[in-house]
Amino acid sequence: MAQIEQSDGGKKKKGAQKKMQIHVDFTPMVDMNMLLITFFMLCTTMIKSQTLSIALPAPVDPNQQKTEQAAGDEVNERDAVTIIIDTERDENNNIKHDDKGNALEVVYYYEGFAPAKGEDGKLTPEGAAKIKAYSFEGNTQENGKTVYHGIREILHNRNKVVAEAVNDLKKERLENKIDDETFNAKAKEIREANKSTSPKVTIKATDGAAWQSVISALDEMQINQISQYRIGTFTEDDQLVIDTYKANNPK
Repeated sequence: MAQIEQSDGGKKKKGAQKKMQIHVDFTPMVDMNMLLITFFMLCTTMIKSQTLSIALPAPVDPNQQKTEQAAGDEVNERDAVTIIIDTERDENNNIKHDDKGNALEVVYYYEGFAPAKGEDGKLTPEGAAKIKAYSFEGNTQENGKTVYHGIREILHNRNKVVAEAVNDLKKERLENKIDDETFNAKAKEIREANKSTSPKVTIKATDGAAWQSVISALDEMQINQISQYRIGTFTEDDQLVIDTYKANNPK
């Protein structure tokens, strides 16, 4: 409670202003604060954190011939896809950028299991021919149609049935023909129905790859509706893939 104390201050001249001291007791405010905190705690809805589920790689087995496995299940060579992400850097280990200020990123791509090596430890010509290099270019609109570029074009074509079916659902949702719950349920059904034929992607990053490049690769999985992917461990064989491609495709 607030109290006003009037002080005589001893003898004062006639007509002098009286001094008053105001004292405010904040003890009830402490109780009020505790009641408010309790109220907000009880009325708050706890939202579960939205995290990205990623299947981490199994320990590397040097005797394992089929190098890629996803979530403990064997992957058919027909469905296996590996992308190796690298970011170009200068002699001072700074990321290089193009004229538009974008980081110079390279995505090395091959289908099936790791390219075959010869007895000399180098990739065979057939193995070297499997390796391609792309960039994160995205897509454009041309004559009312979506045209994909770079690694997005490759991943979209590998998962075209699922990607186009889910994109059609997105259009229906934007037009308010279906709600979010219906969209999620139907999209899940589409992914499950095509699970056996969808690509199983392993993403690997070199020691020099920027986190931005890794995030871009994960975004491509979502954009192209690829539900089966994992982060793999970059090995010496992966470095051999990069070195072989650079040797066969000098700038």
